[in-house]
Amino acid sequence: MERKIKEVDRKEERKQKGMVTKRATKLTEYGRQLLEKQKLKETYGMRERQFKRFFAIARQSREATGEQLLSLLERRLDNVVFRLKLATTRNQARQVIVHGHVIVNNTKVHSPSYLVKINDEVSLSPASAKKEEFVKQVVDKRGAAAAKVPDWLEHNKKDRRGKVLRFPVRADVQIQVNENSIVELYSK
Repeated sequence: MERKIKEVDRKEERKQKGMVTKRATKLTEYGRQLLEKQKLKETYGMRERQFKRFFAIARQSREATGEQLLSLLERRLDNVVFRLKLATTRNQARQVIVHGHVIVNNTKVHSPSYLVKINDEVSLSPASAKKEEFVKQVVDKRGAAAAKVPDWLEHNKKDRRGKVLRFPVRADVQIQVNENSIVELYSK
């Protein structure tokens, strides 16, 4: 009984001091769906318009929309460069691509949203590979790290390049996300 009285007194003190007490609110189904979408957008560093574009492409596919969406997001060049350990973060991978340091099949690509295909070879351009400081600090340091390259990619540490062996499937995606919630959100 005394314990309850003390809790009530503390709440009264907070109100008098102008402190606001937060009330625990239950998350709605829409809130959960929105949270899943935001988690995925933040992970891949995308804005709403880009995300909607990828969702529209996934919806047109004959496969499950949610799994196809994750596959498309994994196939983005910025994510592939990150997964091949050619950059420490997806943001850094995006910057390296925009600055023209990444080559796909002997062609410079400046778009981080470029979708890689099977048998595409991704590497650093010869000019950026000569920049020893970047290569030592980023590529070699991350290459030595324990992070594993996904099975759908082949990584050649010596040449600092990689190859797309197959399209990623749901099991290859390491992010804990409920893609069905995102599909339901956009189906409304």
